[in-house]
Amino acid sequence: MSTDRLWTLRELAEYLGVPVQSIYQMNWRGTGPRSFKVGRHRRYHPRDVHQWLEARSSDTGSAR
Repeated sequence: MSTDRLWTLRELAEYLGVPVQSIYQMNWRGTGPRSFKVGRHRRYHPRDVHQWLEARSSDTGSAR
């Protein structure tokens, strides 16, 4: 997957190794990575996904 273009919802799910439905739930709850609406489609910048993952790993580490 290219990191110089926005990812689709399915590409994000594939990258994270989770079902597409999980991404829909994260969007609805507001707990997923930042996304953009492009017309009727939701897109994700790989940089934002990586930052979101880093923030989640930091939160897990600080709870110990």
